[in-house]
Amino acid sequence: MMVSLEQARVIITQTLKKGREMGFKPLSVVVLDAGGHVQAFEREDGAAPGRFAIAHGKAYGAVMLGMAGHAQMARAEAQAYFMSSVNGVFGGAVVPVPGGILLRDDSGVVIGAVGITGDTSDNDVEAGLAGIAATGLQADA
Repeated sequence: MMVSLEQARVIITQTLKKGREMGFKPLSVVVLDAGGHVQAFEREDGAAPGRFAIAHGKAYGAVMLGMAGHAQMARAEAQAYFMSSVNGVFGGAVVPVPGGILLRDDSGVVIGAVGITGDTSDNDVEAGLAGIAATGLQADA
């Protein structure tokens, strides 16, 4: 199974909706497939143009390492050399902070990742979890 375009659109729509409901700053959301390729992306009006790279880096690190943003940040804090090396391998594309959420199917297999940015990392995660919940997919934040 892979994350479909329809699921990606629902995730993005519901993530942005949750952000607006909670009064978050303008969000940007990307959904990647299990290979790290962009399935869909949206940036709200007022969000900085560089937010794509940040959202992508959060999701890319999650899917490439099989490790959500919270776990990546903990690993970076405990073993900075490891995350530095990983970022070297991936050309600096990994942003190891909360807001990178793994997508899993019902059997626990990683089928993609979501990257959210624009507000605090914890708020990014909260909005993203709401978006993912709307699809019935499992989330690992």
